[in-house]
Amino acid sequence: MAFLQLPSPFSKTTSRHLPSTPITSTPHLSLSTSASLKPPNCINWVPDFRRRSLSWVFSGAIALTLTTTGIGFAEAKVGVNKPELLPKEFSTVIDVAGFLSDGQERRLTQEIADIEEDTGFKLRVLAQNYPETPGLAIKDFWQVDDRTIVFVADPTFGNILNFNVGASVDLDIPRSFWSRLAGKYGNMFFWKEKGEDASIEAAVMAISNCLREPVGPNNCSEVK
Repeated sequence: MAFLQLPSPFSKTTSRHLPSTPITSTPHLSLSTSASLKPPNCINWVPDFRRRSLSWVFSGAIALTLTTTGIGFAEAKVGVNKPELLPKEFSTVIDVAGFLSDGQERRLTQEIADIEEDTGFKLRVLAQNYPETPGLAIKDFWQVDDRTIVFVADPTFGNILNFNVGASVDLDIPRSFWSRLAGKYGNMFFWKEKGEDASIEAAVMAISNCLREPVGPNNCSEVK
């Protein structure tokens, strides 16, 4: 599964659904490898200002290819697989980029544990600077499934907030929430002024608030 990059508000975005392939982050990137894999897992990557589901391709970063049909199409960067960058013990927060302090990492880990206990959804956070990323190795490390949200914080292509959303999460959380979240806390102006750590913490709290809201026509209508 490749890590989708949410482009900045000035770049193009994508649309929605059904497992497609590794996607890359900005439409103008030239990709060295292309793939049209259609694995069985239904995992949804959320690009900036629109939504699309993709498949299992963890390559560490993604350049999005736009479609208006909602049918996923993607070309992947050369996959990165560096299990040596994984922590020796299981952790729901992996900060290979060094954006977070130890205290921030502990707070996020506790918040993520509370989310899982209270809602049943699993949030996982990876902070990276592509290509320094565990990449493909995190799939098995985290045992990602359809109740998992993989949040990749990577400023490489502008917008720092990137999300991979499992199918069950997709049923409860409006698609527009992810693009609004990326637009509010992931844009380059925000994280350059406040810091990458501020974007990560704000996004985790916004996701926590959203997941705790009752499911309905207006849930997650605000990014809090």
